[in-house]
Amino acid sequence: MTDPSGDAPANPSAELSAGGVGPWIGELPDEPRYDPELLARGDTRNVIDRYRYWRMDAIVADLDEHRHPFHVAIENWQHDLNIGSIVRSANAFAADTVHIIGRKRWNKRGAMVTDRYQHVSNHPDVASFVAFAQAEGLPIIAIDNVPGSVIIETFAFPSRCVLLFGQEGPGLSREALAAADAVVEISQFGSTRSINASAAAAVAMHAWVTQHVAF
Repeated sequence: MTDPSGDAPANPSAELSAGGVGPWIGELPDEPRYDPELLARGDTRNVIDRYRYWRMDAIVADLDEHRHPFHVAIENWQHDLNIGSIVRSANAFAADTVHIIGRKRWNKRGAMVTDRYQHVSNHPDVASFVAFAQAEGLPIIAIDNVPGSVIIETFAFPSRCVLLFGQEGPGLSREALAAADAVVEISQFGSTRSINASAAAAVAMHAWVTQHVAF
């Protein structure tokens, strides 16, 4: 049996394991979204309770029903270790798609397997990414602390847009900044010149959420 709300399995007898739940106890659910193997051995994946025991493709299909209309893009010229963490945050905030600009290969360790549930696309260069954004009608909102940028607390994010982030250290390339419809800076009040790229991405995504998601 499942919970009447359909949000989580009604399986109170399943023992918690490290980071998940044990094998299903009791009558097995017959809905196709459930994975027979997970029901038999338990589910230790890093997923919310709603998706316990679900097949991966069923989770992706459900996420597709309520992804937010903002996208995320990251320049990848130096195999930046932050990309995995940015993908993880994009999944947490239900971004539509993550776009990797430049090198197709990226370090997935920080993604904590969330790339399996998050749509990820590759663009070989800035020009091809910009062409995609223009074809989709997505304003490019660059996030970087450069002269002329707008403070994030005062910026109105478009509902449909793509948040563009650069490499740790050098930030966004000149070509990417030139292609942006707006450049937004995250307010800082300490001695450091910049914050970690993955932290900046999480802040910007949450700023979009506070402006466009009703609670």
